[in-house]
Amino acid sequence: MGQVFELQAADAAGRIGELTVPRAGVTIETPTLLPVINPHLDTIAPRRLADEFGAEALITNAYIFHGSEDYRERALAEGLHDLLDFPGAIVTDSGSFQLAEYGEIDVTTEEILQFQRDIGSDVATPVDIPTPPDVSRERAEAELATTEERLAVADSFEAGDMLVTAPVQGSTYPDLREAAGTRAASTGLDVFPVGAVVPLLNEYRYADVVDVVAAAKRGLGPAAPVHLFGAGHPMMFALAAALGCDLFDSAAYAIYARDDRYLTVRGTRHLDELDHLPCSCPICVDHGAAGLRDLPDDRRETALAAHNLHVSFAEIRRIKAAIREGSLLELVDERARSHPAMLDGYRALLDHADQLERDDPASKGTFFYTSAESARRPEVARHHDRLDRLSVPDSLFLTEGPDPPTDDYEETWRVVPPFGPVPSDLSRTYPLTAEVPTRPDRPAIEAAADGVSRLVARHPDARVGLGHRGWPADVLATLPDDVELIDGDDRGRTR
Repeated sequence: MGQVFELQAADAAGRIGELTVPRAGVTIETPTLLPVINPHLDTIAPRRLADEFGAEALITNAYIFHGSEDYRERALAEGLHDLLDFPGAIVTDSGSFQLAEYGEIDVTTEEILQFQRDIGSDVATPVDIPTPPDVSRERAEAELATTEERLAVADSFEAGDMLVTAPVQGSTYPDLREAAGTRAASTGLDVFPVGAVVPLLNEYRYADVVDVVAAAKRGLGPAAPVHLFGAGHPMMFALAAALGCDLFDSAAYAIYARDDRYLTVRGTRHLDELDHLPCSCPICVDHGAAGLRDLPDDRRETALAAHNLHVSFAEIRRIKAAIREGSLLELVDERARSHPAMLDGYRALLDHADQLERDDPASKGTFFYTSAESARRPEVARHHDRLDRLSVPDSLFLTEGPDPPTDDYEETWRVVPPFGPVPSDLSRTYPLTAEVPTRPDRPAIEAAADGVSRLVARHPDARVGLGHRGWPADVLATLPDDVELIDGDDRGRTR
């Protein structure tokens, strides 16, 4: 793996990083968005992407230039930067998208890599096989083997100061994705796209996307810069960032604009459905819904594309701010409320809490309990692990508020859903400074009970009491039999 990526800040598996692109002479701060540019479609000029939207990089398709009578010779003579008039980094795809769509392309990995180098690409891509979801395992394995043969060719290619990507394939088989990530990371290649997820995204299978990316990340490890190919809708940027994806590419801003579709972080609306625009970008402020509808077709398409870009880049900035302040999972939780499939994706993300916990900083901003899903966050799992290392007295009372029933407990600790037991000397440390509801929901109580059980199991000879406030009887029944219970709602013993 090349040494071109440096981490600056982290939250969950999300991170802010610096990707050095030597050929362009720039360093890109990630997460970042790569707007897709098709030279045959002049929706938003590349120079405008840089000057107005702050785009540090874009992505275009080298295969389109390779096969274009209008642009091939110009690209070879002028180079992409002058041809497109773009000052940042230019990433090029190889034709794998066309391969997925049409079944074949007329270029080899060696030829397309050489062409990408000749036209001045800063980050080039070999011709991988984008295996779609749900195919047979035999097909997935065979096509992955072909992809990895081509990665070996790319690894031996004399790229100079051009970075080269190593796409991670494997369809919807997590073990194949993980193994592919491991092998990709062992090459000398530089950036690692997780490919063939667009069909999953188009079908709103966000939970499957999470499982695919989590598996690839296990193989790649934390040092690899990861590009989630085709993830262009701002609704899911936060979820992907929390998984550890660093680069996103968006053709959606332009494709949706052609169909009068208006992007928001909560989904997509058709312009005809809107009387008011829920956005304060310059396009929305200057035109309003009626004004946008009244524009001529070409101007309306350009204006909607610009709005879609403003929303997308604003979400990237919001994600960076959340990572810096340690609130990325709160942002993911908020975005998960926009669509049931997004909630599935968030819950799938929390299925990988142990994996997230390995990258999550031990200390950051205040933990906010914002939904039942918060009880499954990696910080809760980390605190439960910490309970195994704590010393306890011979008798200990854990309490949400009720006083010990007698004076013969040596110490009293708080019990805070969802964390469970909280020793006094840890109560001012992260995440135990959490903001939690005064009326905890059942998942928080269940998580707290798990913490109590874990502490008692670790110290079977200690006498432990629990003062709770109306915990459900079936949750209390999961506690060890010798825990003395006091219900703070009626001060009566429940067992």
